[in-house]
This record gives sequence, structure tokens and C-alpha cells, in this order.
Amino acid sequence: KVSESVREKAWKTYESLSAADGALACNKKKKETWGVCIFIVAIDLDEVTFTFTELLKSINMSVCTFFQFLKEVDVNMDTVSTKVDSTVSRLKKKYDVLFALYHKFERTCGLIYLEQPSSEISAELSSVLVLKNYWITFLLAKGKVLQVDDDLVISFQLLLCVLDYFIKLSPPAMLKEPYKSSVSAVTVNGSARTPRRGQNRSSRTAKQLDTDTKIIEILCKEHDCNLDEVKNVYFTSFIPFLNSAGIVASNGLPEVEVILKQYDELYLKNKDIDARLFLNHDETLQPAVTACSQLERTPLKTNPDEEINIPQTPVRVAMNNIQQLIMILNSATDKPSDTLIMYFNNCTVNPKDSILKRVESFDHIFKKKFAEAVGQGWAEIGSQRYKLGVRLYYRVMESMLKSEEERLSVQNFSKLLNDNIFHTSLLACAVEVVLATYGRNASQSDSSGAETDLSFPWILNVFDLKAFDFYKVIESFIKAEPSLTREMIKHLEHCEHRIMESLAWQSGSPLFDLIKQSKEREGQTDQPEPTSTLNMPLQHNHTAADLYLSPVKSPKKKASGPPLSATSTPDAQPAVIPQTQKPQKSTSLSLFYKKVYLLAYRRLHTLFLHLLSEHPDLEPLIWTLFQHTLQNEYELMRDRHLDQIMMCSMYGICKVKNVDLRFKIIVSAYKELCNTNQETFKRVLIREEQYDSIIVFYNLVFMQRLKTNILQYASSRPPTLSPIPHIPRSPYQFSNSPRRVPAGNNIYISPLKSPYKFSDGFQSPTKMTPRSRILVSIGESFGTSEKFQKINQMLCNSEGQLKRSAEVGAAAPKPLKRLRFDIEGQDEADGSKHLPQESKFQQKLAEMTSTRTRMQKQKLNDGNDTSASEEK
Repeated sequence: KVSESVREKAWKTYESLSAADGALACNKKKKETWGVCIFIVAIDLDEVTFTFTELLKSINMSVCTFFQFLKEVDVNMDTVSTKVDSTVSRLKKKYDVLFALYHKFERTCGLIYLEQPSSEISAELSSVLVLKNYWITFLLAKGKVLQVDDDLVISFQLLLCVLDYFIKLSPPAMLKEPYKSSVSAVTVNGSARTPRRGQNRSSRTAKQLDTDTKIIEILCKEHDCNLDEVKNVYFTSFIPFLNSAGIVASNGLPEVEVILKQYDELYLKNKDIDARLFLNHDETLQPAVTACSQLERTPLKTNPDEEINIPQTPVRVAMNNIQQLIMILNSATDKPSDTLIMYFNNCTVNPKDSILKRVESFDHIFKKKFAEAVGQGWAEIGSQRYKLGVRLYYRVMESMLKSEEERLSVQNFSKLLNDNIFHTSLLACAVEVVLATYGRNASQSDSSGAETDLSFPWILNVFDLKAFDFYKVIESFIKAEPSLTREMIKHLEHCEHRIMESLAWQSGSPLFDLIKQSKEREGQTDQPEPTSTLNMPLQHNHTAADLYLSPVKSPKKKASGPPLSATSTPDAQPAVIPQTQKPQKSTSLSLFYKKVYLLAYRRLHTLFLHLLSEHPDLEPLIWTLFQHTLQNEYELMRDRHLDQIMMCSMYGICKVKNVDLRFKIIVSAYKELCNTNQETFKRVLIREEQYDSIIVFYNLVFMQRLKTNILQYASSRPPTLSPIPHIPRSPYQFSNSPRRVPAGNNIYISPLKSPYKFSDGFQSPTKMTPRSRILVSIGESFGTSEKFQKINQMLCNSEGQLKRSAEVGAAAPKPLKRLRFDIEGQDEADGSKHLPQESKFQQKLAEMTSTRTRMQKQKLNDGNDTSASEEK
């Protein structure tokens, strides 16, 4: 099936891999390597004449093994192109969703159908045939009406519609309760029917089934799914699909051959994964021992009150997050509240009409864009999600204004409430929270997905918003909405990092104008943020109002914030500044640079620990060059990525200090870090519309611009070192987050959990129970005050270490499931040395465990003795 041009180029690729550094693995897997080469070249040349599953079958590899091997094969940065990376990313996401949905589907069918139905059911209606019909119909529907392969929630809602359709067609004798009773009671044309026979169902089309929603209601209740949304999917997408596909029930179920034929056409057209093979538990679709996807893992439970037997599957987690969001917004309204109206009326210029008009205008825009991305049948679903975002928008706006009133003791917020960019950013942020709640693994998403991907920064394009403007609202949004889940806070923090690392540095960003104005204040000696502030804690009282309206430090006012009345002077009105007065310093720019420096150092520190831990004296030199570039050569960041400058700084210093560190080694370590994208080092802007690898960028651009500065580090009088940024905890506190004790122990400190309710009236998942109140049981032999003091001292020291070290891209605690690249930069899997405190603390733990076991045995023996005496 492979064309001659693909075969020739694939052979050249195969030969280059065999001669490369990683040839050993390739030579051991010649057949697999040959298959990977064909895959890479066929995609690059747009000559894919085979399906992905056909390739896997030919080389006898599973999906996960193939992805892992492809990663190993890419020993040089030019082996796998960004085009191939993008294709692989799409395949991974599609596989993740299909894997999660199939396992949910199997479990659900087990709850619906009897394993051994009564003898009156014909062999044609066996559970195997039912499963096959269900699954292939769902795959066909998903492929026909859904443009986004990796939307877990919409796919699951569509699956529920398929379940509903088949349950209605099934004889009640096959079904378990409550489905059996519901099917028996279904009415047609207003009259109750007896249990249906095949001949009575043969002419029932989708149009006749569309009025029965009892089964859907049961399914939604069983799976914590929003009934209105599933009904919407059912009527606007699923029913039209059934009619257009010509699927009519015959002999009890649709003709499986008809469905198979249509799906086969779809599969051969897409040339990707044959998802029918899930039915056979085909080895090519089974996960590897080391899971290759996020969705096949069962997330850790955070609620101690949950029953142990409820598996926290990806679908259940998604449904729970959505239900929690809807519960939060149940008390909110689609219109401004009376409190908001009061704030509007207090303004010099009442903003109410412009706010309502803006919300209505974006409703049409969002609905249209959502339908273009997901599918035309899903426009109403988009409208529903937008309405949830509007509710959150008004709720957060009210909270922000209350805080501003308390802070400033003013009620006239005319300038803020009439600022178009502020409202657009706030509304976009609210809608992004809704989209991310419905999306899967939002914080894990990267920019390598398909163009129709709804993940951030898709929302910026919909709202025609600059990333730097969106950034200004994030921190205030989080502080104004205390009911945000930990996942949503992490997601917004991830969006903030994406903006700081690349999105805010794109051409056309207002950031460059602000930097230019800052440089003009005192001439070229001025800087966006003085290095002297780097080692100071990142503490500020600035709100979104400060950053949007008055990001200017007035010499007569304190930094706590200016009044927000109609007389406030935003940056956009420089004409009001007297000619004798110098342009004032931008608060938004200063705060942005502080956060960028903090993010930049965290990433550098993490990469440094993996590559140069034996050369600790180099870290301050690399940081100084890195910081100097961001401050004085900021044009190098235009349309580029923060990590590109970081890797070049590391390579430059090592080069001038004669430390052997090749770019390939830097890139290999970088690939293993979390939240990284291979496009970062494979596709770097060289000059206008010309891209190449990071090595080419270093030689032609970075080195040329900074050669003089880099050579200074080789002299006896190197440049003054930049102070190391003060690393605080994340500004976004997670009340329910267990904090890991460094030193490689699996020990976590959890804040005391106290019962409370959200303002909307539903119980917090942290409510304590009598069981969860008993947190520790320690024997008398361990209970001396001196030993407790030692533990406290050790935990305090660990807290200090936690503040001094952090993961790349986030200051929040490391997710419990990740073993590699922990807070201290240790690799837990390779037997790295741990801190000296570990052995002592493990001894204490061992003593505690031994004491507790001894006490339990004693209680057991006492119980046995008592029983024996009673028997006597």
C-alpha cells in the first residue's frame, strides 16, 4: 500500500536512524523501526495510503508501545517533524477518549442487560450482538456528527443517546430494572403497549422514538449527567443522524451489516484507529504496562466520605466536575443581580446597556464559533455553555466590586465598568472556566492539537482578545470566586503560564508598547522591573481594576490602588499627563515581569537539576544571562517561547565555561519535563516566516545578538550576578491540597479539614465524619514530647525546602501520581540519594507502624481470650 516515493525516503530515514546514537534500540527492533519510518514519511509527504491500525497490525505493536517507540526513535530533533508530532497528539487524544468511553460502555451495559436472559429471547439478541450493535452505532454517530475527536463529555452524552435508542428496542426480558419497567411502560401515540415483539418494532423509526425520554432520564440520573444537555444532544444531533444514516429497526435491532459498512467507509477515510477492535479486546488497543495516556488512570480520591466501591473513572470525574459547576451557578442568574444594578446606577455613566448588549453580541459569536469547531448540530450546546459562563461572569463581577468597595471605600466604578477590554476579558475567563470544566484534562492540554480544539487559547480568538489583556483578570478572578475547584484554579494558572511564556510575546501584543514606554521614561537605562526586587517576596495588592484602568503608579498615591471613579486616568490617555512630567511606570508591566522572572527561574532550576547538578556554580551565571536577555534583549522573545531563551542561555554559558553539554542532551531532558511541547525546540522563528531548530536559532540569532555579553563570563571580571528570585508559594491557595514532604518519602501534610458550606447551600466535600476525625493513632512508646518536637522540626524544615524549590511551571504541590521530576529534582525511580533526614524519619515511621501493629494484635488476642472464657 506504500507508494514508491514514501518507500525511498523512509529507507533513507531508516539508514540514518541505524547510524545514529540510538541505533542499538533500532537494530533490535528492525521491523518496528521500518514501520515507524514509513509512518513518519507518509505523514510528511501527505501520502498516507494505509490506516494507523493496519500499520500497528503489520509491525505487531500496540498504540501505546508505538507512541513510546516513536519518542525513542527521535534521537535527533529533525527525525520527527512537528507535523508528525501534531498527528500523534491527535491520535493520542482520540485513543484516550475511546479507551475511557469503551470501558464505561462495557460497565454500563452490564448494569442494563441480564447476563443470561430467559429462553424466550432468540440467540440473535445475545448480549454480544447487542454490544456490537451499540458500540458500532455510537462510533458511526460520533464520526458523523462530531468534529472534535477528543471531547469526552459530548462523546459520552452521545453514547447515552445511543444507549437510550437500543434500550427502547430491546425486549424487556433482556433488561434489568429500572430499565425493564420503563421499556414496558413506554407509550406510542398515547396508548400503553404490551412488551414489544420484533414484528411490532420493525417499522419504528427514529421519528417515532423521539418523544420517549423516560430512559434518558434514568441514564442521566445513574451517571450524574445533565438531563437538559443530553436531551439537547438527542433531539438536535442524534435523531437527525439516525434519519440521515437510514438506520431503521428490523427484527428487534438495526441491521448490523448496514452500520458496519458505513463505519468501515468512515474508518478508511480517516485512516486512524479501528475502534471496533475494542469489542475483541484487541492487543493493539490495550494499554502498555506503563500507561501511555492520562485517561486510563483512575484519579486519586480526594473525598474521604466517598464509598470505596465507586471507581473514579475519567467519565465520572468529568460528570462530577460539571455537576459541581452547575450547583455553584444554580443560584446565579442570566441577568445582572439587584446588587450589580445598584453598582451600575452609582456610575457617572451607567454601563448597564453596553454590558447587556456586549453579552448578547458574544452569545451569537460564541454559538457560531462553537458550531464551527464541534459540528453544526451542536450550536445549542454551545449556547448552553455560554449561558453558564454568563452566570459566572455576573457572579464574579459582583464579588470583585464588593471587594473593591471594601478596599477603596468608593461606590462609583464608572471607569472600570465602562471599560470594554475589562468586560471582554472577564467574560472570556468565565466562559473558559466552563469550557475547561467540560473538557478533559484541561491543564494537560498543549498547543499541538487540531485547529478545532476548544482548549485554551481558543477562547482568545473567539473573543478577539489579546493574551496580555486576558492575563490581567486571571488572579483577581480566582480570588473573587472561592468556589472554584482545585482543577479549575490549576487550569487558570496554567493559562497564565502559557501567556507569560509565549502568548503575550506574539507580534501585535500590547506588551511591547508598554515595554517601549517604560524604556522611554528614563532612557534606555530604565527596565521593566529592577533586578533588586527579584529576591523580594512577590506581594502585591493590585486587583484587575488596577491593571486594566490604572496600571500607572501615581507619585502621589500609594500602590494599594487609585479610586475607580470617572476621573481615573488610564494608560490609554497619555495626553492628560503634563509635558513636564515623565511617563509614569506601568503597574501591569512591573507585575507581569515579576511573574515572568519567577516562572523563568523555576523552569531553569528544574532543568538545571537534571543536567548540571554537579556544577552548582553555573546556575547563577545561566540565570544572569537569561534574566539579562529578558530585560534588555526582549525583542528576542517576539513570536518565540521563554524556554527557547532558557535552553540557549544554558548552552551558551556551558560553552564559554568549557562544560560539555550538547544541545541534544538539553533537548532530551527538556522533553521529559511536564507541560512541554516538542514544537518549542523543533520549530523556532529564525527570521520573518522562516523557522528551524533551536540549534539554528542559537547560531544565527541568539549567539549573534548576545556574543559580547556571553564572552564576558569567560573573563576574570564577569557581569554582576542577578539575584535569585524569591520563590513563594502559589498565590492560588488550595485548601484541600495535601502537601508533600520533600526527601523522597511518600508523606503528605493535609490541612485540618473543617465542615463548611458553600454560599449556595451544598455540602463541601471536605466535611468531616467521625471516621475521618481519627487522623493518627500512636502507641504510648512513641508518645514522648521530645519525639514529637523532632517531627515538628523536620516538617518545618521541609516547609522551608518546599518554598525554595518548586516544579516547573507551577508553585502548587506536585500531583500525587507523578513519580519522576519531583520537587527536589530527584528521580524516585533511579535510586537517587535522598536527604539525610529520610532515614531518621523512616525509623520513626517504622516504630509507629510496629507499635500500632502490636496494639492491634493485643486487642485481637484480648478479644479471643474473652470469647474463650465466655464459651467455657
